[in-house]
Amino acid sequence: MGAIFALGGVVLIQEYGAPKRDDEGNPIEDEYSKYSILPQYLLRFYKEALAFKKVIEEPSRTKLLPDPVPEPYIQPPYTLSLEITGVLVHPEWSYYTGWRFKKRPAVDFFLQQVGPPLFEVIVYTKENGYTAYPIVNSLDPQGYVMYRLFRDATRYQDGHHMKDLQALNRPIKRVIHVDWDENAIKLNPHNSVRLRKWEGEMNDRTLMDLAVFLKTIAESGVDDVRGVLEYYSQFEDPLAMFRENQRKLAEQEMIAQQAAKERVTPAWSAFKARV
Repeated sequence: MGAIFALGGVVLIQEYGAPKRDDEGNPIEDEYSKYSILPQYLLRFYKEALAFKKVIEEPSRTKLLPDPVPEPYIQPPYTLSLEITGVLVHPEWSYYTGWRFKKRPAVDFFLQQVGPPLFEVIVYTKENGYTAYPIVNSLDPQGYVMYRLFRDATRYQDGHHMKDLQALNRPIKRVIHVDWDENAIKLNPHNSVRLRKWEGEMNDRTLMDLAVFLKTIAESGVDDVRGVLEYYSQFEDPLAMFRENQRKLAEQEMIAQQAAKERVTPAWSAFKARV
């Protein structure tokens, strides 16, 4: 095995350490040509290895999304970025079927509620394109998802594929990313909603609650979503806390309406008495 690996290393150095050649097959001089043969090959190989490492670690392009559409086209005011595995689907494997992806309850409702004109919906996943593309096609036959970003668009650091929301070419204060993996959101934690990873339970209602949460943010015209998301991120279950806050708000509004009604009723009775 050691001999095989050594031979493989020699072949790689010979392949990637060789000088470039012109159309006639003659070596092209570069910054390493002044060295003897072995240092030349080693330095070129090292340079190629660094370039390959950069390709793996950094997103495939500096702008992951095209520029916002100009008028008269409608550009949604907010951008919603979604991981799919563990958020919208759950992978399952068996000897009989191989890998299959279970669809989370209320996916159709969720996409319909958060789609344009409120949000520009994109998929931003650590999955490879050949895996994720057919999944998105199956989940979104209506076409609410406007763009799809796969593993090559992530930033690979410390053994994790991180979502770089700064590279989306959108105002960062209007971007929301939904994920379950705390490592995936390390670059932009204040723009993220971190959910519990969905493990395939069919009585789950998370996407319904999430749709209401996101619609409330968009319809309220929040200028910077980071303040709202940072507040809810301190809770173990941010959607449960949102439901509780909504319940308290509805209760306060009911009490205020009742108080206003009680103030009006005596005044009306006094007016009738005078008449």
